[in-house]
Amino acid sequence: MPVSRKKRVNREVEELAAGADAKQAVLGSLEALYPWMKPYHSRPIRDYAFRLFTAPASGPVPEIRLRAFTKLLDIIRKAATRNGLSTDTASEICRDFERRRVLQTGPHLFLLMEPEAYYTHIFSLLGLSAHGCSTYVSYAVSTVNLVEKPRKGPGWLTVDGKPVNVFGLSRSRMIGYSLLAGPGPYRFEFLPTEPSTRGDALTLLRSLLPKTQFERPAHAIKAANLILWPKMFGGRFAFLQIDDEDVADLVADHLSDANSWLRMRLLEDPKFASNILAGIDALASGPWSGWLARGTDFFWLYDNGKRLPLRLVAGELIDPATGTKVACFTAPDILERLANRSLVPNLLLMFLVLSILPGVRALGGSYQPIYYPLMRYVVCRALETTGADEDLLQALATDDVPGAWGHRVIECDDDPLKLFLNGSNGGVSDLIDRLGDIAFAEACGSMKGFVTDPSWHELHSRLRQGLVTPADAEWAFS
Repeated sequence: MPVSRKKRVNREVEELAAGADAKQAVLGSLEALYPWMKPYHSRPIRDYAFRLFTAPASGPVPEIRLRAFTKLLDIIRKAATRNGLSTDTASEICRDFERRRVLQTGPHLFLLMEPEAYYTHIFSLLGLSAHGCSTYVSYAVSTVNLVEKPRKGPGWLTVDGKPVNVFGLSRSRMIGYSLLAGPGPYRFEFLPTEPSTRGDALTLLRSLLPKTQFERPAHAIKAANLILWPKMFGGRFAFLQIDDEDVADLVADHLSDANSWLRMRLLEDPKFASNILAGIDALASGPWSGWLARGTDFFWLYDNGKRLPLRLVAGELIDPATGTKVACFTAPDILERLANRSLVPNLLLMFLVLSILPGVRALGGSYQPIYYPLMRYVVCRALETTGADEDLLQALATDDVPGAWGHRVIECDDDPLKLFLNGSNGGVSDLIDRLGDIAFAEACGSMKGFVTDPSWHELHSRLRQGLVTPADAEWAFS
């Protein structure tokens, strides 16, 4: 073998070994922090999905949790009706969700044929079908930007291996702009960056998706997914996708209620909000640093199409870049701005109203298995300092698997768009069955989202050195 080729082969072997070692290091870290996961790594991925969608075991349910869950069900019902589902279907979705209390929170608001979204939905359906369910609720993060990496993100779609500009926007209208940005109009253009991109795929997409104009990119993608779901996944599951606008309405429902826990604790308790922020800052300077960032204080500001962070200072939300007061940290000010979408809840507030308060298991991606337990810890520590709500604290301390890795669990090379074009969508049940039989360790592939992330390398190192341990107070609410 020529020397140059031998070197190349050796390098490829080394890279494969490094990839396998890195994957094992990640799985080892997950097993250390979530010991219940270990038996599933050698079993079919269906068993893991079944476990995640098994209803959380429930003990005594505090009144605070019951009220929060009732408000969540109300928002789900309203979203189902707004999305054109029948009253009976909306009721069935609520009944199933009340029994199951598990929410897929991993995918960003992508078109359904984006592989990250598609295979996460397949994984969710794998778990739900194993339980005999026929409805599926998923939360899609929509506070993300149109572009997350070069030519990657909700504003782009890969067709035939080549990037396609979903809305035909110029670079200046995409970089730094969020899915919830305005003003419009936005319409589906599907402009290829290379002329050799397959025309039949783009022609089909343009013919299927709405020709209308939309005020926000998020509205366009939600409307498209309503059309795409039955065509790509069949009619076996009634699908409801909620996003951050629904969360804004849910937070508004809480804050409109003078007796709600969220209003009394977050807005009217003089110490609770500041204790949460102090807790996040303390994590940033300790051994669990790098996982829970203080990106913004409870709400994002949307201004001229941009998402901007805010700081809570002396009872006011301030734009730190200008020092301008945006809103008082009071119910009337915040409610007005939630309604016009100039304020949108951040992830911490989202998890409070969708998961922590109502007692719903949250499934997420490669970061969420670490930052979500830390969020719960920060909230619980802030609660402890108030000396109140001991029944809620007890419920949080004893929650059954409150969060777990459930997004991008399946890595598959089959292009969902090609499956769709080839008419394979009718066999989605066969695909679910086929993928469900694959062993967990094989189904999760290279775990690229983990092994390419320095944060996971650092976490593995800290666990190995004993700098962080599953017995740490910060991990007590995992």
